Amino acid sequence: MAMAVNVATKMMVVVLVVFSTLPSLMEASGRVDIQKLRKLAAQNNVTCILVFGDSSVDPGNNNRLSTTFKGNFAPYGKSFYGGRPTGRFCNGRLTTDFIAEALGFTKIIPGYLQPNVTNNDILHGVSFASAASGYDDLTANLTNVLPVSKQLEYLLHYKIRLTKLVGQKKASEIIGNAIFILSMGTNDFIQNYFIEPTRAKEFTIDKYEDFLDIKQMHRIGATRLVVVGVPPLGCMPLVKTLLGGPSGACVENFNNASFSFNTKVQAAIATVKKSLGLKTAYVDTYAILQGAMNNPKKYGFTETSKGCCGTGEIEFGDTCKGLTTCKDPAKYIYWDAVHPTEKMYSVIADDALQSVSSKILY
Repeated sequence: MAMAVNVATKMMVVVLVVFSTLPSLMEASGRVDIQKLRKLAAQNNVTCILVFGDSSVDPGNNNRLSTTFKGNFAPYGKSFYGGRPTGRFCNGRLTTDFIAEALGFTKIIPGYLQPNVTNNDILHGVSFASAASGYDDLTANLTNVLPVSKQLEYLLHYKIRLTKLVGQKKASEIIGNAIFILSMGTNDFIQNYFIEPTRAKEFTIDKYEDFLDIKQMHRIGATRLVVVGVPPLGCMPLVKTLLGGPSGACVENFNNASFSFNTKVQAAIATVKKSLGLKTAYVDTYAILQGAMNNPKKYGFTETSKGCCGTGEIEFGDTCKGLTTCKDPAKYIYWDAVHPTEKMYSVIADDALQSVSSKILY
């Protein structure tokens, strides 16, 4: 959702890497055939996953920052291993965790800033993402979290550590064959443009959406980029509660902004693919979430409008701290009033794994 001024240069690559499976990689159940997927990834020398973005892919980097945007307390982590909060704004794992497991790397992607990151983690993949961040550096600065520019700076630190571990030639090979994941944009609209006056005074919503520059990622060595689209912002429980009126309907202008931005992202991806020769793909989280809301029974969901934490209408982050939750989060699309449940993230991962390998792993 980013959209900004030279958000382009500050934003970087939208890559939620989810290499999809060709139709032949799908089982009759509609799930990815993991063994075939791993074989395909091995044939394409996929080395690791490197993640950039916001709370949709932050496994706990914000725990190390002086910010109030943290999820390292109960009930977050209720469904995680050991029922422990990690900093993920979810009851369990994130889409990137499921992707890493499907590829055979690890069951969880650690945050690069976490003190217990091991050499094995460095080899298999880490996340530089920071909750409440966005493509626009102003978005991150409003909440004292890591903007994309800082996340990329940590990528350079990672590259140095990787070089010390395996040597320069091998390090360059690992980064060159990595899947870069960047998932963000929601906060550029929700926390920034629609609330703070600065960008709204400088740009129309259309102009704020106009910039996307992933060339810096390419210069750092990325060759495989997957862009993750923005979800239907107007259907988030928080947005519907505050702006949806008595009926609690999805807010049309927020959804319009999401759809418009996603269209521009896809056009930008096509341009970059042609001009730089990168392997790129797009993950349509807007359509995936809308599909789950329109046909919840397909995925076993029974609650599509409210989150599992508290009332499910307004609580997220600090306001969710210590609250009671629904009995079965797997029945809910949203964990809190903003973020999806582990089950919904697994649905996104399945769809991504099904649709992207034809673009990235071929």
